[in-house]
Amino acid sequence: MLQDLVATGPMLAAVAVAALAGLISFVSPCVLPVVPGYVSYVAGGPLLDEGVATRRRPVVVGTALFILGFASVFVAYGALFGGLGATLQSSQAVLTRVLGVVVVVMGLVFAGWLPRSQRQLLPRLRPKSGLVGAPLMGVTFGLGWTPCLGPTLATVQTLAFTEASAGRGATLAAVYAAGLGLPFIAVGLGMRRALTATQWARRHTVGIKRAGAVMLITTGLLLATGVWDHLMRGLQSTISGYTTVL
Repeated sequence: MLQDLVATGPMLAAVAVAALAGLISFVSPCVLPVVPGYVSYVAGGPLLDEGVATRRRPVVVGTALFILGFASVFVAYGALFGGLGATLQSSQAVLTRVLGVVVVVMGLVFAGWLPRSQRQLLPRLRPKSGLVGAPLMGVTFGLGWTPCLGPTLATVQTLAFTEASAGRGATLAAVYAAGLGLPFIAVGLGMRRALTATQWARRHTVGIKRAGAVMLITTGLLLATGVWDHLMRGLQSTISGYTTVL
């Protein structure tokens, strides 16, 4: 059952981190500038404020198909790492600490505090614009932008590994994709608040990168020191002490 899959202390905390990581990915400098272009491409034409009302349906459908495309890539990654966690469960404590150090390094990279290259190794594939090509364009985005999304995606994959379940890993990846994808729909609809927020994010790129880096580094340190496991056991014990009122 989905409730049994998600409603545990560790999983609830991991879901929150995955959703935040997805949102941070959206406002990152390598994704935010290309959002209008991608949304226009999958919607089949330019997005104009005055035309949004008449083109709302193709925009929503095209953007949703685009999101499903890159979500399928990330969910596959999540299931893979969750399955690896289950397979390597005997060594999971040590590997989790090693991966925690990796997440800390990724946080430093994300903030720009370490030399890095976030080039996008974009596939040459250019699917046809519009609804037909939207899912394939989403897959292309998921594959091509993986180097750019590396720091945040590595955090989610590490959490998937600690859950030691392909199903839970896939769930975390799906939540990450939702955190990254839902703002695409908001922008695609031409919502003024979303567009204003996008402009605000561009003006505050440095602050957003640093805040995101702090989240990644903190999560990595918790994993590397074993504090994450300790906190999650306590949270799980607390949650298990409650009974559902019917």
